[in-house]
Amino acid sequence: MTSAAPGGTRRTGAASDALVVENLSKRFGGELALNAVNLSVRRGEVHGLLGSNGSGKSTLIKILAGFHAPEPGGRAALFGEDLPLPVQADEAKRFGLAFVHQNLALIPSLSVTENMRLTDFATAPAWRISWRREHEATANTLERYGLALDPRARMDSLSPAEQALFAIVRAVEDLGAPDDAKGHRGRLLVLDEPTPFLPRVGVDQLFALVRRIVSEGASVIFVSHDIHEVMEITDRATILRDGVLVEVIETRSATHEDFVERIVGRAVKRVHVHALPTAKRTALARISGLTAPGLGPVSVDVGRNEILGLTGLIGSGFDRVCSATYGATRALTGRLELDSGEAIDLAAIDPPRALAAGIVYLPADRLGAAGVGGLPIVENMMLPVLDSMRNAFGLDRKKMLRAAEKLGGEYAVKPNLPILPLSALSGGNQQKVLLAKWLQMKPRLILLDEPTQGVDVGARQQLLAALDAASASGAGVLLASTDWEQLAQICHRVIVFARGEAVAELAGDQLTEDAIAECCYHSMTRIEHGARQGLPPSLVS
Repeated sequence: MTSAAPGGTRRTGAASDALVVENLSKRFGGELALNAVNLSVRRGEVHGLLGSNGSGKSTLIKILAGFHAPEPGGRAALFGEDLPLPVQADEAKRFGLAFVHQNLALIPSLSVTENMRLTDFATAPAWRISWRREHEATANTLERYGLALDPRARMDSLSPAEQALFAIVRAVEDLGAPDDAKGHRGRLLVLDEPTPFLPRVGVDQLFALVRRIVSEGASVIFVSHDIHEVMEITDRATILRDGVLVEVIETRSATHEDFVERIVGRAVKRVHVHALPTAKRTALARISGLTAPGLGPVSVDVGRNEILGLTGLIGSGFDRVCSATYGATRALTGRLELDSGEAIDLAAIDPPRALAAGIVYLPADRLGAAGVGGLPIVENMMLPVLDSMRNAFGLDRKKMLRAAEKLGGEYAVKPNLPILPLSALSGGNQQKVLLAKWLQMKPRLILLDEPTQGVDVGARQQLLAALDAASASGAGVLLASTDWEQLAQICHRVIVFARGEAVAELAGDQLTEDAIAECCYHSMTRIEHGARQGLPPSLVS
């Protein structure tokens, strides 16, 4: 590993550098979000950018993208030419700088071709558009990058992985080749958290595309919370903490623990799931005969004090169990029996009925389905308990703020300022708020879909510890996830799905990340073979 120069030390960009950033700072109010940071990215390099939530990496990217202006004294150079700060959008493109953010900036209702050529359509001096020629050009472009997409297909018909791959191709194509008429000397692509919503196969496809782009002379900044992905795809990685550059690491010579300790500033203690009582497992909730589009019939039970994982490959249906059980999506058939003796028709259940039965649900889409980004933290947190926050004159705002601040402290929300909008927090802190919202109710059954998606390594362990504590106190947890390492760490059992059905169960010594991965892939292979023999998934061993 190589140590970085101290913040504020000026460097002279070498001919091999694609990007050089020197002494870059940014202040919000009285706080320095970025403090005299230096960064260099070599030509033909995939360079990682890591840090916990609030470390300054998003601020750095937003300065390069022109969303923020840096403090005086900062400097950036791209391919040997000074980059004016703040960067204007047209200037970034002229210098060969492009961004693909987690929000891919695609228009769902438009076709692949329209999304590819939208900017050109708006600026080209043409009286009419030859759609045949445009579709052919788009198909040829996609084919060069190995993407088999229909140019006429609506963007919202593509899978998340296909949309991410398309967005990368569009960004690279928009820059053109280094020696073409656009006049820039190179290409630098910034991928800002492109993988959290992708299955493993989608990540593999994205990485293959990144390697291809780099082999053609481009440079890439890869921003991610996922250390495994950074170790797999990057050559070097810059780590920020509390707005300060900590170190630049040569990826091939670093271990996972090296990354964790530098990101967090200390060794992170991994949560180990509590042991279940030695007595016979008591079923808290039993789901039977559950069917929904692409799912079922499925029958599973989760015990008191148990964390039960659900997983499988993309499209296997495991991710629909929680939403259908809660009534967030409609089940066709099914029955939920609780240890209280209550039986619920899952075809008729809805969120109010689920909540009344002590069931809560945290979907994967934090701001789209789980919380309201534009509302303050206090309103997001207190929504399920508003009845207890009333006085003779209506809602007691002071009581709400006190309760939200106390809850935020218990769950280490940073900053713990209940009046801030939820969207102002980092992804990990948003998730702490949303999990705290439900756990304050002491639910009996907790349903979660990808609870640590896009969350940094420190916040991830805090969230898992909260789930372990909730289950240890008597709740049952049903956790749907494609993060096999997380499932092996926190679950007592894991059920693997394929083609809409539960096909395998892992527990005890079998419950490892490698075993889950092998089971997911092998189950699908066996089922595909069985399908060719005319057998349903449930009869394939």
